[in-house]
Amino acid sequence: MTSLPAWTLEPAGPEDLEPVADLKDQVMRADLERLGRWDPERSRQRVRKHFSTAHTSVLLVDGAFAGSVSVRPDERGGRHLEMFYLAPRLQGRGIGTAVLRHLLAEADAAGDPVRLIVLRGSAAQRLYERHGFTVVHEDPIDVFMLREPAGRAV
Repeated sequence: MTSLPAWTLEPAGPEDLEPVADLKDQVMRADLERLGRWDPERSRQRVRKHFSTAHTSVLLVDGAFAGSVSVRPDERGGRHLEMFYLAPRLQGRGIGTAVLRHLLAEADAAGDPVRLIVLRGSAAQRLYERHGFTVVHEDPIDVFMLREPAGRAV
């Protein structure tokens, strides 16, 4: 097994908006097309709407931009994870898992549940299920998931 490349999460700056929007197009397009929901302008508008330097981090792998993730307060309490994108060239190498474990450890330390929405049929749903997320609701497009903090009775 190859070792995990060096990665860090750094606070996003305004200059990261377009690279994040470009990456979303790369990683989400196939699933959105499959669901009949691909619209490049709508996709970019959603990134612009949800991108926040206060809540978004960029993922650097070996010092280069490789992804993003936003963790914002959820209106129901806890945290909401969104815009978790990893460059296709780095997928399947354990980096996404390592980042997710890091984010969940922070949430667990604070006693916070974590919520997220994943596209129906997305491979990402299996990643989240392996880390304790359960489906709380589905619609024709989205799957709404929740993970209670580790150690808390369900």
